[in-house]
Amino acid sequence: MNIQFEAVTKYYNQGNERITALQDVSFQVNSGESLAVIGQSGSGKTTLLSLLAGLETCESGTIQLGATTVSALPDSQFTKFRALHMGIVFQQYHLMPHLTALENVLLPLEINHVSQAREKASDILVQVGLEKRLRHLPSQMSGGENQRVAIARAMVHGPQIILADEPSGSLDLKNGEMVMDLLFRLCDQAQSTLILVTHDNGLARRCKKTLHLKGGKIV
Repeated sequence: MNIQFEAVTKYYNQGNERITALQDVSFQVNSGESLAVIGQSGSGKTTLLSLLAGLETCESGTIQLGATTVSALPDSQFTKFRALHMGIVFQQYHLMPHLTALENVLLPLEINHVSQAREKASDILVQVGLEKRLRHLPSQMSGGENQRVAIARAMVHGPQIILADEPSGSLDLKNGEMVMDLLFRLCDQAQSTLILVTHDNGLARRCKKTLHLKGGKIV
């Protein structure tokens, strides 16, 4: 799915002060491409990802995902759009602690009322090398294993867009490389458009395009 930002501006009010998080940001990513978003803390990376995910709204400009101008959608419609077309991978996994690996991956399939959900969830956990962890809780698995569950959950419903926010940031070097290899491979297989927020220039170079933000503007 294509992604297009056109003159997007986002600001926050703190007391009497207006803080601009993004200013007049425009870029395009073609369907199936990968984009790394880099920049120092406070540069606007997380805001950009939040706008893409529909967790924030912009003050001006347009955000178009495929044929849909999502910046014009009410929250309820964007929630449905996100559930159907997006997968999100966070730095801190955000797995449900009382659910097993299999049950966590089942969640997006159940939300979308997908048939043969258990079989599909099991299949993707096998793909990420967790066939022996299906019935384990997050507390019974390592950080790398939990992140692989999170990737499986994000990918299981065949999303057209994957948003990844420092997905290897809390892992050691070996597990971080394994997780990122897995994410790039699955996105490539599914031809999903990948937006990756990262501080790692090595990871950024693996993406087809790079967007460098500084002070809410594209450098």
